[in-house]
Amino acid sequence: MASAGSTYRLRCSLVGHELDVRGLSPALFPSGGFVSVSRDRTARLWAPDGPNSRFTEMHCMSGHSNFVSSVCIIPPNEIYPRGLIATGGNDHNICIFTLDTTAPLYVLKGHKNTVCSLSSGKFGTLLSGSWDTTAKVWLNDKCMMTLQGHTAAVWAVKILPEQGLMLTGSADKTIKLWKAGRCERTFTGHQDCVRGLAILSDTEFLSCANDASIRRWQILGECLQIYYGHTNYIYSISVFPHGEDFVTTGEDRSLRIWKRGECVQIIRLPAQSVWSCCVLDNGDIVVGASDGIIRVFTESLECTASAEEIEAFENELSQATIDTKSSDLGDINADDLPGREHLKEPGTREGQTRLIKDNGKVEAYQWSVSERRWIKIGEVVGSSGATQRTSGKVLFEGKEYDYVFTIDVNENGPSYKLPYNITDDPWLTAYNFLQKNDLNAMFLDQVAKFIIDNTKGQMLGNTDTEFSDPFTGSGRYVPGSSSGSDAALSRDPFTGAGRYVPGSASDVVALSGVDPFTGRGAYQSTDTKAENIYFPKKEAVTFDQANPSQILGKLKELNGSAPEEQKLTEDDLILLEKILFVTCNTAAETPAAHQFQTLWKAINWPEDIVFPALDILRLSIRHPSVNDNFCSEEDSIRFSSHLLKFLSPNGKQANQLLALRTLCNCFVSQAGQRLMMSQRDTIMSHAIELRFGSSKNIHIALATLTLNYAVWLRKVNNIEAKAQCLSVISTVMEVVQDLEAIFRLLVALGTLISDDTNAVQLAKSLGVDSQIKKYASVSEPAKVSECCKFVLDLL
Repeated sequence: MASAGSTYRLRCSLVGHELDVRGLSPALFPSGGFVSVSRDRTARLWAPDGPNSRFTEMHCMSGHSNFVSSVCIIPPNEIYPRGLIATGGNDHNICIFTLDTTAPLYVLKGHKNTVCSLSSGKFGTLLSGSWDTTAKVWLNDKCMMTLQGHTAAVWAVKILPEQGLMLTGSADKTIKLWKAGRCERTFTGHQDCVRGLAILSDTEFLSCANDASIRRWQILGECLQIYYGHTNYIYSISVFPHGEDFVTTGEDRSLRIWKRGECVQIIRLPAQSVWSCCVLDNGDIVVGASDGIIRVFTESLECTASAEEIEAFENELSQATIDTKSSDLGDINADDLPGREHLKEPGTREGQTRLIKDNGKVEAYQWSVSERRWIKIGEVVGSSGATQRTSGKVLFEGKEYDYVFTIDVNENGPSYKLPYNITDDPWLTAYNFLQKNDLNAMFLDQVAKFIIDNTKGQMLGNTDTEFSDPFTGSGRYVPGSSSGSDAALSRDPFTGAGRYVPGSASDVVALSGVDPFTGRGAYQSTDTKAENIYFPKKEAVTFDQANPSQILGKLKELNGSAPEEQKLTEDDLILLEKILFVTCNTAAETPAAHQFQTLWKAINWPEDIVFPALDILRLSIRHPSVNDNFCSEEDSIRFSSHLLKFLSPNGKQANQLLALRTLCNCFVSQAGQRLMMSQRDTIMSHAIELRFGSSKNIHIALATLTLNYAVWLRKVNNIEAKAQCLSVISTVMEVVQDLEAIFRLLVALGTLISDDTNAVQLAKSLGVDSQIKKYASVSEPAKVSECCKFVLDLL
């Protein structure tokens, strides 16, 4: 690679695609090659002919029935040692190709609209973004999880180097950071659709958007810097290998090269939309544009195109037409422009634009610092006069203006940009311009008069901007517009006495030397090589311990404070006592329908006094007839919705705990199992919100609920449901500290991934292995470290 201070020049132009080149990605094989995708429905693999020459098309891949919009490379694995190529299309599909075939190896279906962005990660994971407002995580040929949260198209996705972290950028103007499938943070700041993302390091990334700005972000949420330079939508951003420098392309016909935070070179192209770019390992830059041609630019003098090729490129560029409505040239009055003699004066900075009038035509030239000459970049259309209709709106530093004038204060000094809207005061604008650029106040009258003279005839009112994003259809960016711990339970929460405490420590037995779940003497740790007695767990774990007399005593005590219409009669209390006796003992008697009605009445008490009734429900739901009654198809939605009300993060801890334990106990019978599996998404999304509380008993109940889901998901072939469960395990494990809760999460993890290579790969991609390593050194209880080591062996 050439020195950092050198200039990029054309290496070659590649013809092959018949329509716009929408996506580019460096290839791992062949070395130095790349893949392109196009609106012509094809993907093409290009390989360098040699170190100093052109590229050859190795083969053309077809498989999409509509435009191909995105591409990425899936890293090599044992089965595919040269990796795979993934392409996303307007047909809603993702095609996976090997490097040797022109037809897809397999097709991923699941998105409901265009797949416009792809990114690959470790262990074969693939992240896709779509116009359907979602991103999806894929492993091999299966969708593992769907990331939902954006309100508009997801235009950009990236998997961060740290396992489990993913980024999505959207037309809703936000960027979201995802960990284990859950949104951890939302980044706001862009004023229009986010179109591209690029990773700088484990802690920083870049974004570009339709607001013509680039932002540098810290992963914790802070925007570190904003870069301006483009004058229209920015479509693509790519980072140089092993550095913080980057390149961007956009709707202003330019490739821009940024080094040390500054735009050091602007390369204009003879196409309006420069859709895509990528940087090869040797530092060469590949760009794809709306004219269907791929162009490669290099710093290496040895690789630079021949003089004839460069002349042909410049001739093509000079013949392009520039519409002032979508350019950065501002308002133009051809009568006021100088002639060709103006080009005898050298420019003052890279990319400086100068307009001249030659034979009645307006021509645009750009100054090249490295070549010390003006290069014609096209002929300007719509320049007969500086009217609102012909000048359109111009973006400057990410904002729209009716005009952006170029002001030369003196012959030899630099030029300055003066943005102006017809609603502005010309004198105030002139004053602010002079202040901003530290210019002498003596120019105030001259600058204000210049503004007035060049905006004559302008009327206030709605402007006719007409320009829209060629793909989203949305209008250009208009600034300001819119597109739209509680203490753990240690005593009776009401009386303060220690007679009945739902969820007290005596309710959870976690002693070393006993069965790790029931507390009974079925398990004893030894110093010999441990046998895996922990997972896969085959039956649900339930909460069985209770003191029925204390529960009934509290129920009767609180019945006195119940609303009159909800008070229980003596007969009701007898019925509840009977159902509690039947379900807590091995009695052959079956509870009757009127007992179920009484229990339903009791669990609808006000939240301040309902906890003893919930405790009766927690114990009763283990009985097959009670389980069938409350969890049957007819009543299941009403029952589950009622329980979920108690899982509000702002609710009473006693109610949260008992509702979680009731849900865990639902798994003992078939009716409850069907209910828990059918309502899995809703139940887990509510339950996981309780992870931030301070009660270790709630954490243990939450971990047990996750474990019970793992037990039943092991019995069904639903990889997306397993992915959700793995995500919950990872998310909860980040917060909880109680070792009993951690142990149950480890058992859940081991149960999910046992004998399932897809689940193992997904767990790795979520970074679970690095997350749990610290528990391998826990000395007490020994079951935590032993179980952790067994899980790590699988990973």
